[in-house]
Amino acid sequence: MNLTWSVLVIDDEPGIRQSLRLCLEPDGARVLGVGTASGALEALDRGRFDVVFLDLWLQADSGLAILPEILRRQAGIGVIVITAFATFESAVEAMKLGAVDYLPKPFTPEQVRTAARRVVTADILKRQLHELRDRLDEAEGESRFETRSPAYAAFLETTRRAAASDAVILLRGESGTGKTVLARWIRSQSRRADGPFVTVHCPLLSSDLMSSVLFGHRRGAFTGAVADAVGKVEEAQGGTLFLDEIGDLGPDAQTRLLRFLNDRTYERLGESTDRKADVRLITATNRLLEEEVKAGRFREDLLFRLNVIGLRVPALRERPEDLPAMAGHYLRFFGQRQGRPHLTFSPECEASIAAYPWPGNLRELRNAIERAVILAPSSVLESADLGLDSAVLQDGGRRRIELGGDVPLEDLEREHIARVVARAPSFEAAAKVLGIDVTTLQRKRKRYGLS
Repeated sequence: MNLTWSVLVIDDEPGIRQSLRLCLEPDGARVLGVGTASGALEALDRGRFDVVFLDLWLQADSGLAILPEILRRQAGIGVIVITAFATFESAVEAMKLGAVDYLPKPFTPEQVRTAARRVVTADILKRQLHELRDRLDEAEGESRFETRSPAYAAFLETTRRAAASDAVILLRGESGTGKTVLARWIRSQSRRADGPFVTVHCPLLSSDLMSSVLFGHRRGAFTGAVADAVGKVEEAQGGTLFLDEIGDLGPDAQTRLLRFLNDRTYERLGESTDRKADVRLITATNRLLEEEVKAGRFREDLLFRLNVIGLRVPALRERPEDLPAMAGHYLRFFGQRQGRPHLTFSPECEASIAAYPWPGNLRELRNAIERAVILAPSSVLESADLGLDSAVLQDGGRRRIELGGDVPLEDLEREHIARVVARAPSFEAAAKVLGIDVTTLQRKRKRYGLS
């Protein structure tokens, strides 16, 4: 692989840690070895990793005991369990807890590299899927900027004025409000409309990768850097660079980005030559960055430079006038795609759409309608087809399913899982919100008929 990636080896045997390092470093990996559970958790707090090799037994402690905590601290990370005491039962338990692979000792170097490559390749595919979703959003996003809401119209007018400048823009707002599509719209309204639009999804990159991806590197800058690589800043020359979820940017990348914003110069990793780039920067976050600054995870001076023009994207519930048009747009879009162009909403379904608060915003609305278009047996969509049969408001605003009501616990869990999955960008993110691993989430979805 022609990229650098980060591996954490958790094994109480120094020889195993050394052998895995020797196996993986020629393949471009930066390998950190620790021998205890506490050391592993400290390492996970200091930086992001792409792959974890976890020994089943760490002296007297069970490695599986810390597996849920590993996945909680870095959701979506690929954990490979290794052991000299392989049993069918321990393999099943590891997979249930969220491990992606299981290697009995002794293993060959090729087995180690193959297992690690599978994890890294899956991460690359996830990143490409995000990019494809961006292009899909662009194709279906035009009607998002046709509004009947006075508040949203005022927001768009402010955004249009900001787009005409070259100032840095920070988009804030809840998950699913369409910040990526809005960033593309800002680009289309700017003098850089014909230039490149380059997107970086910060949560998908480990700390080691961020600086290299953004600014590029020279051959030999680190193990696995077998050729010079152009960074995203250079790719965006003359156009727009969009950094999604900027709050996940690592410390080194934050420092380099601050320098770039100050004087528009940067260095590739492994070289001392100053380079310049003419790039307009747009960033987005659903975090409160001021709290990240207080916690020491984000630079205050960088926040000042990013927040030249700060725009809060309204939630869907704040623009109810647009709900019917947005729902109709998605119905036509997915109806055409699935060969069902004559689908309609029943009056009850329209009322349910208007009454539901859509906590996952446009993403939840889009997902609910796409699922209904695919699965609904009739050409007239009902509330149940959108998963709103138990969520619609009635009797003066009282929900059929509400906390503390006369509702079975299973119904509450089913409803909660359905809503979290609908608004989350991935199953990994939904599992993190729910506090369970992905395997458990899939099992519960199947149990409740949500899969």
